[in-house]
Amino acid sequence: MEPRAFLLDEPMAGMGPEGSKALTSFLDGLRREAPILLVEHDMDAVFALADRVSVLVYGRIIATGSVSEIRNDPEVRRAYLGEPA
Repeated sequence: MEPRAFLLDEPMAGMGPEGSKALTSFLDGLRREAPILLVEHDMDAVFALADRVSVLVYGRIIATGSVSEIRNDPEVRRAYLGEPA
């Protein structure tokens, strides 16, 4: 089918850890076929798959960068990783 891109909106929603892990593995192979735009709350999946991440809170982008930059961003850590302010 030669897709130009894959657009996925929360594909891990409602999955348990095993399902999420299996889908992450599948998507890892799929990204060799075409770019993937992934909207997802499963941070483990995001960190495993992403080359670049934009983080939204209440519809506002609070950070954009590499996985490493996002992992270390204090505002992202508070909003999504549960760290205290």
